[in-house]
Amino acid sequence: MKIDFHTHVKLAKRVDFDIKFFNEVILNAQESGLNALAMTEHFNTKNFYEIYEQLDQHYPYVDDYYNVNGFKVFTGMEIDVKEVGHILCIGHKTKLLTIRRLLDGHTDKDNFVLFDELLQLGELHNLLLIGGHPLRPSTPLHHHDPSLLRRLDAFDLNGKDMHEHGIDRMRKDVKAFAEIIGLPVVYGSDSHHPIHIGAVQNTFEGEFNTVAELKKAIAQRNYTSYISPVLHTKINAAKIVKKKMKEALMI
Repeated sequence: MKIDFHTHVKLAKRVDFDIKFFNEVILNAQESGLNALAMTEHFNTKNFYEIYEQLDQHYPYVDDYYNVNGFKVFTGMEIDVKEVGHILCIGHKTKLLTIRRLLDGHTDKDNFVLFDELLQLGELHNLLLIGGHPLRPSTPLHHHDPSLLRRLDAFDLNGKDMHEHGIDRMRKDVKAFAEIIGLPVVYGSDSHHPIHIGAVQNTFEGEFNTVAELKKAIAQRNYTSYISPVLHTKINAAKIVKKKMKEALMI
């Protein structure tokens, strides 16, 4: 199974979910060689619940993923914590929506959930917890207590960060940080446009249907990771198109 662990299915937080745009994401993911992704839309995006309402109308939900004509879309969300940082939470949609409702009063910067409280929620619901872009200057994770960080399942080696700060540098620095904490590293494109998706990938020997299976394989480091030779081209093109689309939408 080839999967991208950090993807967005909306152009920006302030736009509505568009099923046609979603299908473009899936088409580009398939063309890049993926057969699965983790949909980690921002938890405080506009009309968050509408994403699930629309997907429920179009695609069956099996185990922990939407079956989009044979392509697996594992459900998740990207959550901000009060002490600064983004955590990718991946699991069954019922568990995710339960947690999201608990965070209804924590969607603004001044009221983000505490890191320890989010970890408790994730552990209670047996979610896959990934520390997003842990060394990004704007939202780092390196300042957190190592005992809290060790409760995560992995760190995210982020395609966007590799594009902006250098592939070799980010790969070296994130892996060194992960070794200090004792966590594995998985790759996530952090895509917001279909062109961007698949810039990085993770390959597992088996086919997985549940988050529990993914958690186990990651813990055992039973996967390999891949960086597209055209990562910079894909992300540059996505940035240009995204900017033009946002200008047209005046957002």
